[in-house]
Amino acid sequence: MENRQTRGRQKIPMSKIENEDDRCVTFSKRRSGLYKKASELVALCDVDIGIIFFSPTGKPYSFLHPTAEAVIDRFLNPNSQLSESTHLIAVDSRNKVNELNNLGNELMSIEEAARAQALQLDEMKVNGQKGWWESIDQFNKEEVTRYEAWLKNNISKMNSRLKQLENEASSSL
Repeated sequence: MENRQTRGRQKIPMSKIENEDDRCVTFSKRRSGLYKKASELVALCDVDIGIIFFSPTGKPYSFLHPTAEAVIDRFLNPNSQLSESTHLIAVDSRNKVNELNNLGNELMSIEEAARAQALQLDEMKVNGQKGWWESIDQFNKEEVTRYEAWLKNNISKMNSRLKQLENEASSSL
């Protein structure tokens, strides 16, 4: 590694960024990082968290979980119990977050499957292989009938799954 041409990742000294545009960009990136870390803390440790900060232009930003009232009540009286209404709102808020996290995980797994399938298709193109859909014209009558039934069945399954996802999406809004 003696012939390194780049300096790699360097430690940045902590000092005020003088250029206002650079300062705003850095603030925006760091704010996103704080939101991400706060949401990870909530998901991994099931904690109540509140972060309030102001941009260089004076605009306030906050991250409060589960609700502002719950976080403020816990801050002012750490040993007291939440009121019944605040507790119900907090539980509902946690459930919504968990539901959205599960939906996000499901979408990521679907995306991974689609990427794997795209890679497989690319490999088939490179190798000159034909897929089953390219040789359908060689099916006999019985194979066409079976294939048609299989397609109808899968279309029905996809439509019901689509309706289920639409219902879940509309109920979460």
